Amino acid sequence: MSNITLSSRNGDHVIVIKGQFTFDSNQAFRNAYKSIPPSQPITVDLSSTDYLDSAGLGMLVRLREYAGNAVTLRGPNPTVRNILEIANFGRIFTIV
Repeated sequence: MSNITLSSRNGDHVIVIKGQFTFDSNQAFRNAYKSIPPSQPITVDLSSTDYLDSAGLGMLVRLREYAGNAVTLRGPNPTVRNILEIANFGRIFTIV
């Protein structure tokens, strides 16, 4: 289970995902990014994300489509970073 929060300030939108980012997170994640106007840059803070599965990867791809490719993934731990690398997400996302 995850805890998903959104903070928006001066045009900077950050979605923070805490815990496990799995299918159970779908509705909360969708609600967070749908409250941001389309094609706005979005940062996803993964520094407190413990685990990410294929559903989580799919949700990130949907977010990228919604945001017009302007998505940055920030601070993944080594386990989550490894999952992102195996999925070749470095080709379609900025990972910092």
